[in-house]
Amino acid sequence: MKFLLLSVMLTACAATPQDLSGKMFTFPQETNTAHVRLTSSGQDYAALTVCHRSFTDLKRDHILFSMATPANSNSFLIFWDEANKEMEPHIKDKKTEYRGQDYKPNMWHSICTTWDSTSGLVQLWFDGRPSIRKYVSSGSTIRGATIIIIGQEQDSHGGGFDLKQSFVGMMSDVYMWDYILSPCEIQNYMDDLNFTPGNVLNWRALEFQIRDRVLIEDKQMTCH
Repeated sequence: MKFLLLSVMLTACAATPQDLSGKMFTFPQETNTAHVRLTSSGQDYAALTVCHRSFTDLKRDHILFSMATPANSNSFLIFWDEANKEMEPHIKDKKTEYRGQDYKPNMWHSICTTWDSTSGLVQLWFDGRPSIRKYVSSGSTIRGATIIIIGQEQDSHGGGFDLKQSFVGMMSDVYMWDYILSPCEIQNYMDDLNFTPGNVLNWRALEFQIRDRVLIEDKQMTCH
């Protein structure tokens, strides 16, 4: 009974949301195991906005955000294609490509991606600049038990990780909303001003599980 009580207490502690303001996840090495699994309660999304900041020196393909359902391993995925120099949002296993982004190594980049199931349109905001709106997938919502992972790209629901698609670097300020964030709110996020916290993922009250070597550190910024 004592062991059972301790297990319940530990589980409860692990599920307690943490305020990661001023913090970052550091992925210090290339692996096919190290990742952070983010907890969300939603299972039906008619629209989404995902924002994050990342810092890397990778010169290969790599994942930035991976959400999978049993039906679609790439339900909502943000991927950098190094060969074609393009940012690729994937929605329900369909993708579009955005070229011409100034994705320089060794500096922080802020990226927000929006999608609406009614219009099927995706838009990418890169370091404060909006892209054109492109059609990807419409007519149905993202539905099912979602698994959200940063650090690895899911080729199956919660797994199928590929060493050469893993993220190495730092990531911070991960937020997700179940609606399209307004341009003003996105700009406020980009400028690190006040904005409405994500109602699906909130960096200031984040539930997560770390697997293998991922560190929580103070966010490193350049000194002015």
